[in-house]
Amino acid sequence: MKKVLLINGSSHEKRDTHEALEIVEKELNAAGVETEWFWIGNGPVRGCMDCEMCEGKARCVFDDDVVNPLIDAICGADGVVIGTPVYFCAPNGALMTVLNRVFYAGSEHGRLFEGKLGASVATMWRSGGNSALAALDKYFMISGMPVVPNKYWNMYFSPRSDLGEDGFGKENLQNLGRNMAEMLLKK
Repeated sequence: MKKVLLINGSSHEKRDTHEALEIVEKELNAAGVETEWFWIGNGPVRGCMDCEMCEGKARCVFDDDVVNPLIDAICGADGVVIGTPVYFCAPNGALMTVLNRVFYAGSEHGRLFEGKLGASVATMWRSGGNSALAALDKYFMISGMPVVPNKYWNMYFSPRSDLGEDGFGKENLQNLGRNMAEMLLKK
């Protein structure tokens, strides 16, 4: 059975980003694709120091946070969906710090994630989603991971915003889940 890892890159485990990823998950599950969740948490993480100790190991030398468990989780999946809240037109800073180390250790040294499907989802209050998605998609592209296409940007406005329920965003995330499932099941 094919499996997709849903990475919640928010410091809040069960808020908007989780909700958006659940929309994608329902479509994946409906198509027979298994899902696994990974929350980056809200603990401290250190940035990559370019110490090159990961070379040839595909492991970060620092083993006291979520980076190495996330590398293992990605290795065990056929596809990855990374969800992030948008802060100042960018992904969550802690998520970017984690991903810098994960993809440096996993992709630059052995292209560990090559061929796995990738997709990103941004949740926001008003705007900034395009630049956040572009930042996340670059991890996939530089790692040889095909990015799952969609009919529009994978953005979801917070139901708590003054905009109300985002029906278009929900529909778009459902389509993303169907597209990813279809691509995985054809592999």
